[in-house]
Order: sequence, then structure tokens, then C-alpha cells
Amino acid sequence: MARAFAAPLLAPLLAALLSFASFFAAAQQAVAPEDARAVRAVIEAQIEAFRRDDAAQAFSLATPGIRERFGDAATFLDMVRSAYAVVYRPRSVAFEAPLLVDGELVKPVYLTDADGRAWVAIYPMQRQPDGSWRTNGCQLARFAGTET
Repeated sequence: MARAFAAPLLAPLLAALLSFASFFAAAQQAVAPEDARAVRAVIEAQIEAFRRDDAAQAFSLATPGIRERFGDAATFLDMVRSAYAVVYRPRSVAFEAPLLVDGELVKPVYLTDADGRAWVAIYPMQRQPDGSWRTNGCQLARFAGTET
């Protein structure tokens, strides 16, 4: 099962990431350490905002395009709550190093849902004009196993 709320071309990206992980191991070294830290901090803050039901904070960490698509923070939170339960209330979260794929920075995150099922979320990230990073969607797929 895969879901996405942005970047329709990410489905092939997700398949590539899962199929060619060794290829991307070298690509991850191209991400500057300060960008890697900043990207992780944004995703951590957004997941924490979901845990607190802080719609405004979670929404503020999305790109302007995502915010425009959903219109307001409450609608965005409702979508995440209903379609991305593992992102909304993960039991566990593990971060992988960000990768540059065709010039786009993406961040793989492993999550476990309340039932112990393992998932991978691929977050395309977008640098804003002020230099900050924002989430530009989420591609989600469940693993056959349990626990991350």
C-alpha cells in the first residue's frame, strides 16, 4: 500500500529507493551535514506537531505548494490523521541519511504504526528562499515485516 500527498513522480522514486539502496548510499554523501541536520529537524518537528495535534505548527512546516493545496491547517491535519495514521501517531521513528536524487533532497524515515507494522516514508524536501527547509509531501509504503 502506498500513499502520496505530493510529487506524483515520487512513486518511481520510492521503488528505486527500495530497490537500489546500495546505489543511493553513495549519493547520500552529497548532502551537506548542516542540510541533513536541518531536514531532520523539520521532519521531527512536524511529527511532534502531529502528536500534539498542533495543526498550525505541522502546516507551517510544509511547503507553500502543500499549504495552498490543502488551504488551511485543520484540513491538512485531518488529511494526515485519516490517510497517514503512521505519520500522525507513530509508535517508533528512525531516520536514514537524506539523499540527493536527480537534484531533489529526499529523506527516508522508517516508522512503526500502533499495530507494529513497519513503514517507510520518503519526504521530498524543498529549500525555501530564506534558506529554511520544508516538507514537500510524503510517499508512504508498508513493509511486509513488522517493527522498524
